[in-house]
Amino acid sequence: MNRMNSHPRVAITTVALSVVGLLGTFGLAGCSTIGDGAVAEGAQTSEVSTMDMSQHNAETTSKQLALYTAMSNLWAQHMEWTYATVVAFAQESPALNASLERLLQNQVDIGDAIKPLYGDAAGDQLTVLLKEHITDAVPVLTAAKAGDSAALETAVADWYANAVEVGDFLAAANPNWDKAEMEEMMKMHITQTIAYASDALAGDYAKAIADYGVAEQHMQEMSAMLSAGLIKQFPNKFK
Repeated sequence: MNRMNSHPRVAITTVALSVVGLLGTFGLAGCSTIGDGAVAEGAQTSEVSTMDMSQHNAETTSKQLALYTAMSNLWAQHMEWTYATVVAFAQESPALNASLERLLQNQVDIGDAIKPLYGDAAGDQLTVLLKEHITDAVPVLTAAKAGDSAALETAVADWYANAVEVGDFLAAANPNWDKAEMEEMMKMHITQTIAYASDALAGDYAKAIADYGVAEQHMQEMSAMLSAGLIKQFPNKFK
């Protein structure tokens, strides 16, 4: 992700209308501003995750707890460095390249984390897909910043396509991860990232932080879901 200094800053209304209108095209306009429906869905998932954890607290082993903690940390870093990179891009900050490099390293770390269970090839494949997930954000941000609606539509479609690929990869690896649910979790992650990215590009950092908080909660729910699925698939490894 280069600094793209040649692109002029766009007006707040241009960015907001372009992104919200585009999400409407994909049937996701209600989620672009993290409206009541999206928050309610997230809260519902959180309740389920909390219930699952409480049911297993009595029999949770140290290995299971370590898995939940490690997975949570990896995806928290994914969120943190994505936000840092988006803000650096919006501000044309000299921190952009360093933030991006750290973010890409996180994708390697996530791929490495599954290698003990699925093997090196699978871990490397996940890293490739997740790096594409990061690099696919570049044309989205660039087009939004330039106010290029046509390029933005194409870039967002490509970003969602990658989300489906990641979801399908996860579902194929573990029968406890439903294909439709994994796809939806990853697509929601894209939608929520677009929401706070559009806030940052518009210079509304208070809203960007609020929308990021919702996105962060969603990612922690996904992290817990992944950990639960791994424990179910490999129970002997987490006794």
